[in-house]
Amino acid sequence: MPALTATLNLPFKPAENTEDNDCANNIEGCALYRMLPVNAKEYVKKAPHLLEYLHIFPVDEYGIPLFFSELKRDLKSMTDPNLIYPADDTVFIHIFFDPNDVRNYYIPVDPSFMHSVKELLPAVEIKLVDLLDALEEDPVTDEERTEVLKRLIGQVLYVRNPGEALPALPGKQDQKGLGAKLKGFLNKDLTARTNPHTTAILASVPQTPDGRIIVTPQEYKAIEYMVVRDKIDVGLLKPFINDKYIEDITVDGVGPIFIEHKIFKGLKSVVGWDNNEELDTFVIKLAERTKRPITYRNPIVDATLPDGSRINIVYSTDISRKGSNFTIRKAMEDPISILKLVEFKTCDYLVAAYLWICIENGMSLFMSGETASGKTTSLNALTAFIPPENKIVTIEDTPELIVPHKNWTREVSKGKGKGEGEGSDVTMFDLLKAALRQRPNQILVGEIRGIEGSVAFSAMQTGHPVLSTFHAASVEKLIQRLCGDPINIPKTHVDNLNIVVIQSAVKRPSGETVRRMLSVNELVGFNPETQGFSFVEMFHWDPVTDNHEFTGRGSSYLLENKIATMLGIPEHKKASIYEEVEKRARILERLHKAGYTGFYDLYHMMTKIKKQGLLAIDIDSM
Repeated sequence: MPALTATLNLPFKPAENTEDNDCANNIEGCALYRMLPVNAKEYVKKAPHLLEYLHIFPVDEYGIPLFFSELKRDLKSMTDPNLIYPADDTVFIHIFFDPNDVRNYYIPVDPSFMHSVKELLPAVEIKLVDLLDALEEDPVTDEERTEVLKRLIGQVLYVRNPGEALPALPGKQDQKGLGAKLKGFLNKDLTARTNPHTTAILASVPQTPDGRIIVTPQEYKAIEYMVVRDKIDVGLLKPFINDKYIEDITVDGVGPIFIEHKIFKGLKSVVGWDNNEELDTFVIKLAERTKRPITYRNPIVDATLPDGSRINIVYSTDISRKGSNFTIRKAMEDPISILKLVEFKTCDYLVAAYLWICIENGMSLFMSGETASGKTTSLNALTAFIPPENKIVTIEDTPELIVPHKNWTREVSKGKGKGEGEGSDVTMFDLLKAALRQRPNQILVGEIRGIEGSVAFSAMQTGHPVLSTFHAASVEKLIQRLCGDPINIPKTHVDNLNIVVIQSAVKRPSGETVRRMLSVNELVGFNPETQGFSFVEMFHWDPVTDNHEFTGRGSSYLLENKIATMLGIPEHKKASIYEEVEKRARILERLHKAGYTGFYDLYHMMTKIKKQGLLAIDIDSM
């Protein structure tokens, strides 16, 4: 990644620090430190740059920010937030209100925030190249590369504390075991040693007699952080990627970075770009980090960052008039469970119980809705309902689905993903055809949007249940898209799909945007005389009460005519299948109250419940 070239625009005038500048060296004697709450004191002891930031923040005008170790959903009600929380061990996030805009400020405070080391970095990179040229180690993982890089930075820099004299005699740098394997270890934007300006660059920085660059303790931490961040991580996006409360990161071109926050919704960062050249350079390096280079001939890239986050990049002002742009959809560290969705009121226990029975008994399902409606999150939550003994194959263009089952084959397309493969391309279509030969019990497709849809319906016809997401805002629109170009499913085949869940991001009277399953629908069949499709709405979301209504109670085609038959329930007792739905809803409610809301915790508990026979249907008692 390139070095930080973005602009930093603070939303306040930095306060003048009237205290001694050695607060970082004498934290206990700092008056501001003594005013901090206990948890904040612990943070600044480990990260002195946070205390330096607080010194420039006008606490006299706005007060000391609140400090949180974890953010709770009830913080959404804050109108003028002024709080700080950790993104990781070294980076802290300051959420600060803007009285003139609906978007508040997002201020990442990292070790480089308070110390400009741009003049030192070129010289540091020159000396690192000297060491890397002779390095015999061959680290493979990013963790190994980070460890090597930090060790070499320690050899290049000399930390000089206030009042300390320089070493009188030249020291010997420890270069034991250095070889020549890692010349290309760092990105290619390192300054070459043969550059005619090299001598001038090295002469411009203070050095010890043995050639180490002299820095303060704060500069050392800033350099170490920036070199690792820019050469191994994702550059100045690192704080945003490491922040678990961020859902989406957007750069629309020249201007600030915008984010969608799980608690504070739309925010604007104080970090951004003010010219296209620097933004283009950053985007090119970002694409290289995903191993899908971007060029004028191939200006649009869909890829995955090392942490699993999805990224879409559009390069150059020829296409994007404001400049190159990109959007990152953050990967979830721990998938959201169905009980968390119930907690968020995306669905309720009865909806979850109904889907549990249907998925467990091999029904095919599409989670449908507009962009950012939470389709993938909900589909992922439903995977806990797949029987634990099943073999599952997931097929995606960018890996997002996380399945808790042990027998899980994860396949990802390679190349442009358009049409049938060209050359080395392996498309969703190719992977879906291959999956049919792998004897899976369930096939999960990240998103159906092209000719792979016809293969998915062929799989359903041959008895392979398919779960997938789809872009359509209603059942009617979904059927239209399925039967039109480029999917072209014959109308008589559409009813191989059993369930369509319509999900949407909706506005509540409070102004909050929430995600709700608007309806759960059963596809019954196609009438060749009327050329129409029959579907029955099982559940309906009432926007007035914000509750889900079981409108299909007593009229479920799937429960009565398919699942009850498979389970051996006699004709005269088929109506008792609805009692099974209510029973499972009660089980989910008890698990929720018992605290099994984690994705994996819930799956393991449901597996135990099944193994103990608690889900078995007693036909005689019906």
